[in-house]
Amino acid sequence: MVPIFSSLIERVGLHRPELRAWAMYDWANSAFMTTVVTAVFPIYFASVAAAELEPASASFLFAVTTFVALLAVALLSPFLGAFADVAGVKKKMLAACVALGVVATACMVLIERGEWLLASILFAVANVGLTASLVFSDSLLPHIASGTEMDRVSTAGFALGYLGGGLLLLINLAWIQNPELFRLGNSGLASRISFLSVAIWWLGFSIPLFRTVPEPVRSAMGDERAGGGLIRASFSQLTNTFIALRGYRQAFLMLLAFLIYNDGIGTIIRMATTFGIEIGLAQGDLITAIVIVQFIGVPFAFLFGQLAGKIGAKQAVLVSLAVYVVISALAYRMTTATEFYVLAGLVGMVQGGSQALSRSLFACMVPRHKSAEFFGFFGVFEKFAGIVGPGVFAMMILLTGSSRGAILSLVVFFVIGGVLLSKVDVDEGRRVARESEAAEGLCQ
Repeated sequence: MVPIFSSLIERVGLHRPELRAWAMYDWANSAFMTTVVTAVFPIYFASVAAAELEPASASFLFAVTTFVALLAVALLSPFLGAFADVAGVKKKMLAACVALGVVATACMVLIERGEWLLASILFAVANVGLTASLVFSDSLLPHIASGTEMDRVSTAGFALGYLGGGLLLLINLAWIQNPELFRLGNSGLASRISFLSVAIWWLGFSIPLFRTVPEPVRSAMGDERAGGGLIRASFSQLTNTFIALRGYRQAFLMLLAFLIYNDGIGTIIRMATTFGIEIGLAQGDLITAIVIVQFIGVPFAFLFGQLAGKIGAKQAVLVSLAVYVVISALAYRMTTATEFYVLAGLVGMVQGGSQALSRSLFACMVPRHKSAEFFGFFGVFEKFAGIVGPGVFAMMILLTGSSRGAILSLVVFFVIGGVLLSKVDVDEGRRVARESEAAEGLCQ
């Protein structure tokens, strides 16, 4: 049994302690995405925190809060990444972001009826902490995994994220739907306790990364620049990185492709619940669909890692984009809860794999000594996709008069993004990155 188990964890990319510890951070932070961002907090915000506002005003306020938080991280990510590389403090920066997000999330337990301003501030700060933390956790991947391991490790992280986020969401929903059974008084208190549970979960399961994953060695270039002041060196490094992107053409092309197709993916994630409400689905049906996505995502994230090993990460992402085209087309004609469940299942099959392999594909084409700043730019593209996509969706609603036309229009994102991705020469991207590492004396 032991050899079989060892073979299994190696196949899924979790065969060394540092790989397992790194992947556990996805398990840790995904609880925030499922309970706070997707399922519980939006409903609590509208029905409790902003209960005294008009429904339209509450929706607008929530959208603006999300926009401001994502924009702040998008603008800060490149500088923070450059600073982490120059100073050699990736883990310390990650710890600071985790602390910021965890404290803000824990403070959500204080939000009561009518306190929409406090709710908005805490939600924005927690989002900044989470999304900024991903810049640094993602940048650690190329330091702990070899080129042949990255796809499996990245998809394993997403699979654990789906599982961890889904498990805590089920616990939270049990509290909220049966507060008397758990002696929580009412669903409002149960909702606030669920936010506190997310903070504890996030902090507790982040500990393995900090204890096991080593801080990457700072490059000699970083040491030299640090002598002139870390802030000045960071700005210099950021400017040089932006210019140097021309020398990493395949990685930059990957970024452009990711920006476009992730527009479509992010819009489906953020607008699916709104679309379901518009066509008359019950709240229970919407929450059930979220749970379906979480738990179907677990095995399929692992399977995409295996698929990438057979046909390559780029081809596997292209397969997922083809499925998203089908999802958009089917959603255009969707009318029942059963059809919504089917679409949730399809999303669960490809969502984790497409995002995990995009992460590992980019990681293999960037030099390790610039990983944090490059992932800072990756974060910019990801966050602006989160901003632009819903905006385009809203515009299409105005033009077509329905979310159906808007959701069908997402096909354009997947097609254009897929065409650009097909032009990425992954082998050339890897070669350029390894040559840059050799110049820094980092090749092993």
